[in-house]
Amino acid sequence: MPVKVVCENRRARYEYQVLETFEAGMVLQGTEVKSLRAGKASLQDSFARVENGEVWLYNMHISPYEAGNRYNHDPKRPRKLLLHYREIMYLWGRTREKGLTLVPLKCYFRDGKAKVELALAKGKKLYDRRADMAERAARREMERALKRRQ
Repeated sequence: MPVKVVCENRRARYEYQVLETFEAGMVLQGTEVKSLRAGKASLQDSFARVENGEVWLYNMHISPYEAGNRYNHDPKRPRKLLLHYREIMYLWGRTREKGLTLVPLKCYFRDGKAKVELALAKGKKLYDRRADMAERAARREMERALKRRQ
């Protein structure tokens, strides 16, 4: 299955501890699809919520399509995400727990359909982030040392 990644939320893995991931379809307007295909989207500061048995994605910025004129869309409008009922109910229950939230990790096309990778995540504390950075630096240093020995 060919997958074309449109945009990624790199800060999400830095600021959150990802517990589980889900693939969700998106309900889009025509000009939004054309802008996504052109790669003009951003997941920065976006989040998802379960409301009335539906999952909604907020603050995802999809730039207006240049040739869209009056048919263009609001760049930051809430977008409905498509998941199975059981997944929605599971996410609804889990997001009621203290500290858990839904964060989009990346937006991509799979088989011509726009998808979002949603993560059930828990916010990291400052000391967790520092520990991750130290661990990453140590791993990098070990790899350099091994490369030098060979």
